[in-house]
Amino acid sequence: MAGSYCKYVNELDKNSVHRMYHDTEYGFPIQDDDLLFARLVLEINQAGLSWDTILKKKENFFKAFDDFNIAKIARYTEKKKEKLMQDAGIIRNRLKIEAAIYNAKEIIALQKEFGSFKNWLDKQHKIIHHSKQDSKGEWVKLFKKHFRFTGGEIVNEFLMSTGYLPGCHSEDCAVYKKILKLKPKWAEGRNH
Repeated sequence: MAGSYCKYVNELDKNSVHRMYHDTEYGFPIQDDDLLFARLVLEINQAGLSWDTILKKKENFFKAFDDFNIAKIARYTEKKKEKLMQDAGIIRNRLKIEAAIYNAKEIIALQKEFGSFKNWLDKQHKIIHHSKQDSKGEWVKLFKKHFRFTGGEIVNEFLMSTGYLPGCHSEDCAVYKKILKLKPKWAEGRNH
């Protein structure tokens, strides 16, 4: 895709999966832990594939993974893993399925300590934002410490797509202005 995502989707029909994702989800802050977890799992599953593939299978992922209920996924059994491996509606990759289950358990631990996955992300954002370090590099280190299957691109896309890192929309994009209005006070002044 040449140019920015914003320019790319402007040429698409309003009902295309990319256009709908761009206009209603990409870069928008997410408050719900299960939805944050869903985005992380979807980003992990995109590794090595196109985002188009993931967007087209998104509904199937939500169905197969119990609407990304973190507590349920943390308790998945070998039988459930095998059922997922047989589900043609999702990406049938054992490492990615194992990562989802492991990461659900890690999020539960973070929820116990911080009250929610969102609270943990917000706290880390404040710390990293105020440090003089490379924020993307710090985020990647942090995610690798806590989660599986979270390389640089996955972490970057997860954080951009949930509003924690800038760069998902160009400043002349109408969605950019919508998202700025939704940003929490502590994130003001951050470029999106």
